[in-house]
Amino acid sequence: MRTTLTLDDDVAVRLEHERRKRRTSFKTVLNEFLRAGLDAAQAPERKRRTFHTRGFDLGPSLVGSLDDVEEVLSRAEGEAHR
Repeated sequence: MRTTLTLDDDVAVRLEHERRKRRTSFKTVLNEFLRAGLDAAQAPERKRRTFHTRGFDLGPSLVGSLDDVEEVLSRAEGEAHR
């Protein structure tokens, strides 16, 4: 199939670099990368392993309740924290 394709400059540079590295035609490189991209897009999503972290007790908060930010800043920086 013959078609006109407009490439972004950065994509064209990368394809040209690959063409030179492989010493093959631009058409061959473009088709290889299009196939690889289409295969990746159509591949089923890999199942990710569940990541677990273990929690541990840090003890009581040194500044009291963290629910009131104003109070925490007053204790940490003094009343002139503004």
